[in-house]
Amino acid sequence: MSDVSQPAAHPPVTDWVHDFDHTDPQWTEDPFPIWDELRAASPVVHTDRFLGCYLPTTYEAVRQIANDSEHFSSRRIIVRDVRPEITSRNSAPPITSDPPVHKPAKQLLLPPFTPDAMKKLEPRVRAICNELIDGFITEGGLDAAERYTKHIPVRAIAHMLGIPETDSDLFIRWIHMILELGIKDENTLLQAVQEMTVYFSAHIEARKNKPTDDLISYLMNARDKEGNPLEDSHVLGSLRLLLIAGIDTTWSAIGSSLWHLARTPADRQRLVAEPGLVPTAVEELLRAYSPVTMAREVVKETTISGCPVKAGNMVLLSFPAANRDPKMFPDADKVVIDRRENRHAAFGLGIHRCVGSNLARMEMQVALEEWLKRIPDFALDPAGTVTWSQGTVRGPRQLPFLLGKAM
Repeated sequence: MSDVSQPAAHPPVTDWVHDFDHTDPQWTEDPFPIWDELRAASPVVHTDRFLGCYLPTTYEAVRQIANDSEHFSSRRIIVRDVRPEITSRNSAPPITSDPPVHKPAKQLLLPPFTPDAMKKLEPRVRAICNELIDGFITEGGLDAAERYTKHIPVRAIAHMLGIPETDSDLFIRWIHMILELGIKDENTLLQAVQEMTVYFSAHIEARKNKPTDDLISYLMNARDKEGNPLEDSHVLGSLRLLLIAGIDTTWSAIGSSLWHLARTPADRQRLVAEPGLVPTAVEELLRAYSPVTMAREVVKETTISGCPVKAGNMVLLSFPAANRDPKMFPDADKVVIDRRENRHAAFGLGIHRCVGSNLARMEMQVALEEWLKRIPDFALDPAGTVTWSQGTVRGPRQLPFLLGKAM
């Protein structure tokens, strides 16, 4: 089995405006001042890295691109060092689809993620959170990413898919291989996709003989607009999407939220005293620490915010940078947990807005509510190091905390 510890290195960035790299350690550690520098320079910047890539730096530029499927295709959604041929093997409908294929593929996925469906799932998510907290509440400290944040969405999506929650370490490994290592190592990405295909194919075959009441059987029973069952490759692609998009993103958002509360006692104490404020705070934490940066491929030359954009390049579609644009959000660089007007782009903009936004919101709210109920006092452990994931999804991968009396 290949080593899946760290992505390969790129040369360090010395000129962010003309040579940005979202996998650079500086960006991974603290991207906010970099985005400010880029936004001050231009609404759209370019790098020759990744075979040529643009980055819109303002909310408006991001919005224009996200709403323009004529010039910007979603067939590639991760900016990487290589651009292999597109096949069904690396497709993940609807996120990798363009109109007119996109709409029917997305509509198939909406019913399992309605607010009502999330209400039914919520008790299981609360139970998961409390089972995890039971495992460490008597300890003086822990790595909250390792023991709490990453397990909540993994186990919740496994529950929805009807696959063993005990397989969660496998899912986490695949996500690391695809979203981090795969940016710079094609073989690692293909290995993960192949392992996922074998895993889910077995579950699909099992349900052909014995249907179950879960998301896999739901997709197998779905029909396209002509009334035909979905091909196995479509079901596989959607399952890969649900697993990848449903885990790393929410685990990162929960982790960033707890990281913020650990280092901001006033906000933590206010949420403990006013638990009804948690849903509003979740929206602000999503805005301030949006985990997801998507990508588009430029398929036709155009202009965005006055900047020419040439075909053949990729676009790093940074919803996190858009959410820090001071023209869109007053005090954009501050976390205001009772911010009332908050039209953030954490779940994307345009036709590809996140299918699972109701699930992510519910998981974040429940994860924070249950933690704050049982652990009102916690802080970052000065003896530990917080580390952040690299690439498409940003969130804490090591989150050392001191709890209660150990603070």
